Amino acid sequence: MNKKTISVILLIVFLITLALTVANTFLNESNTIESENGTLTINNSTVHYEKSGKCLEVIDGNTIQVYGVGRVQLDQISIPDSKFHPAKNFVEEKCLGKTVYLDIDDKQSEDKYGRALAIVYTQDTDINRELLNNDLAKISYFEPSEFKKGEV
Repeated sequence: MNKKTISVILLIVFLITLALTVANTFLNESNTIESENGTLTINNSTVHYEKSGKCLEVIDGNTIQVYGVGRVQLDQISIPDSKFHPAKNFVEEKCLGKTVYLDIDDKQSEDKYGRALAIVYTQDTDINRELLNNDLAKISYFEPSEFKKGEV
């Protein structure tokens, strides 16, 4: 075989490998929507959630991107608008690349920007509550809401 034939064969093998890798990535990502509706036990309390999925990105300290859901605004808390706020590092450490569980506000499921409004949990942490407990956020109450003021 000459060099041209070998080059063509290697190119075909490379393209097939690339196609299989991309297909495998999409198959794995389709499994990142874990479930709908469920319960978790956090700090000896049972919490309910409506949706779950993999946290793909932390936009800022109180906005995340969740696979299968879209952008999620952490409900009932306020963080200064800064991508460099310490809350962002906290949320990245706790959520990024992990499955998050969302208790979506039944009375106001989205904000004016189309983000889901939710209390966000990981397997063992109430993210909204921990942001408040660590003085990384303040309570911000908006009505209507299924959650009582300061309940997060």
